[in-house]
Amino acid sequence: MHDEVVRRRRWLSDAEFLDLVGATNLIPGPNSTELAIHLGYRRAGACGLVLAGASFIVPAFLTVLACAWAYVRYGALPEVQAALYGAKPAILAVVVHALWRLGRTALKDAATVVAATAAVALAFAGVHELLLLAAGGLGLCLVRGLRPPGALWAGAGLAAAGPTAVPFDLATLFFTFLKIGSVLFGSGYVLLAFLRADFVVRLGWLTEAQLLDAVAVGQVTPGPVFTTATFVGYLLGGGVGAVVATVGIFLPAFVFVAATHPLVPRMRRSAVASAFLDGVNAVSLALMAAVTWHLGTASVVDAPTAVLAAVALAVVAQGHVNSAVVLVACAGVGLLVRALAP
Repeated sequence: MHDEVVRRRRWLSDAEFLDLVGATNLIPGPNSTELAIHLGYRRAGACGLVLAGASFIVPAFLTVLACAWAYVRYGALPEVQAALYGAKPAILAVVVHALWRLGRTALKDAATVVAATAAVALAFAGVHELLLLAAGGLGLCLVRGLRPPGALWAGAGLAAAGPTAVPFDLATLFFTFLKIGSVLFGSGYVLLAFLRADFVVRLGWLTEAQLLDAVAVGQVTPGPVFTTATFVGYLLGGGVGAVVATVGIFLPAFVFVAATHPLVPRMRRSAVASAFLDGVNAVSLALMAAVTWHLGTASVVDAPTAVLAAVALAVVAQGHVNSAVVLVACAGVGLLVRALAP
């Protein structure tokens, strides 16, 4: 985006671009999508906001939709299962590497380390992820001697909703993804923690294996990782479910950008916003670590997958090979291992 809108088209300066990057970090939702929406709003007002966001999301939506259709139609074939057998350890490697890379940024002092450590323990104990996020943000504000606004305290109370088991319906699908899009801070990889908590644990609509497959598709296709919602929606409700899930998870981004765009300069200078974000980022990292453990138990199931995960992590960590290439290569190895198995 920087190359396109700053260097080539000169629509805004480096400083203005960084202001918008900072603004996306201070609101929930998919950062890359929100940056695209901010740039569209800056360039052409409300029409630009809608056009930029839609142009960024729709190609990825269509690609993931096609993958979801193929998965439902052909996913039970032995060859596809063999490819997924090899690809899942690579997904684990990509997530572990992202966890390490993000940790060096998010864990910036003793307070954030303590917050993340406590959040990991509480996540394994079953504490609701929204309560952990709110507590992390509020806690960092208090540690730094700042008083959070009353709205943040109210949010902490709302975050403690208990688990509910309900049969599948489109309204629940929409509002679950709307909630996720409204509260999720940080990397798209943190999305895994929310998907597992809602769709695997609380609702029981997905298995661990299906979640891993959804993550794999979100990773190897171009565009925002949040289009994983498209895949999940299609698995659960067909084409209509895919549209409902995609609209649900991305809609808050348009609302947040429209509401905060005029406040960008003040948001960047706010000590309270900065402290709250530091706490939320630390807890987001902890949630990501907790879900990585569950992904590991579902993807590393024998010696070949353990070796694949280790090799994939070593390759990804070097930074010279695109993670999608690693995934495809591991899928090929999975096919070979299954073909040679007695």
